[in-house]
Amino acid sequence: MAYDTRARIAIVYPGDYAARASATPEDNRFADLFRAFAVERIHAEPAVYRDDFCAEVRDQLLQVDGVLVWVNPIQDGRDRSVLDAMLRELAAAGIFVSAHPDIILKLGTKEVLYRTRDLGWGCDTHLYKTIEQMRQELPAHLANGKARVLKQYRGNGGIGVWKVQFSAEGGNGVPPRPESIVRARHAKRGCSEEHITLNEFFARCEEYFLADGRMIDQEYQERLTDGMIRCYLVHDKVAGFGHQAVNALFPAPSGAPPTDAPQPGPRLYHPPDKPEFQALKHKLEQEWVPALQQLLEVDRESLPMLWDCDFLLGPHKENREDTYVLCEINVSSVAPYPESAVPYIVDATAARIQAARQNRELNF
Repeated sequence: MAYDTRARIAIVYPGDYAARASATPEDNRFADLFRAFAVERIHAEPAVYRDDFCAEVRDQLLQVDGVLVWVNPIQDGRDRSVLDAMLRELAAAGIFVSAHPDIILKLGTKEVLYRTRDLGWGCDTHLYKTIEQMRQELPAHLANGKARVLKQYRGNGGIGVWKVQFSAEGGNGVPPRPESIVRARHAKRGCSEEHITLNEFFARCEEYFLADGRMIDQEYQERLTDGMIRCYLVHDKVAGFGHQAVNALFPAPSGAPPTDAPQPGPRLYHPPDKPEFQALKHKLEQEWVPALQQLLEVDRESLPMLWDCDFLLGPHKENREDTYVLCEINVSSVAPYPESAVPYIVDATAARIQAARQNRELNF
């Protein structure tokens, strides 16, 4: 099979048809990546996507060697079911897709927090597969009066993430009853703390169990006030860090109404050699990612071209050394990202293109 010797990739991101018609490599948030590909003589083209014109995008993507995808699990009321079916078809045709939808299901859902809870980055974590199971089991986890964080199976932007605490009578080991009042805060931007019955909280969560949905229950990390560390990875190597005060579930300042929470701070980006994060980098690259791969049966080449692991600081060890608690893995749409990640992405993409072309040559 003969085709252009110049490597070709497409970057897929959401938008309407007008955005697709006018898209150029310079007019989107991936302009730095497009420029870096051009320097390495890799032809990169934008592929604005929406379900309405999926067939047209498919025809475009069938002409490239690889596809890098940045589309959230939930976007403007839509999910990724149509897109993921098309991406699986492309992969079956020998075009490399990152992240492949099957890898997203292994790494990029909240269930990964439960499945990997014993790898060294976990905490007290439970999985509820039905709302009935959550109704039966969550009250016992609230009985000590400490806060829990509930997270829906797939989501982004804090949608379906709740902090809930039984405090009025809590702490005495007696589980709350359905009519008991709990403090609940949705992590979605603009939401505030509410005092509602536990039964009402369950009603709020029913939608997260539709279509084989589920929820993860983790203990709340008291060191949330120290911020979140986001580790950006290209395959199995850390390519940069982000550090941010994430305040959606932040306790209200002393003396402030419980409905008030600080505004989120800016995310500060750092290269992979940032001294303060070297212990975490070593743990991630040498221990946790290899263990994750083995547990979930994911080889190195199948790891996403760009993904991130979000960590909160856990309790100090006796020697005051920090511990880290995984709170999320992002795979579907990791952006923005640190500048330091760009050359890692370009090099890894070039290697994947070469491997994909060799496989195609063997098959023709």
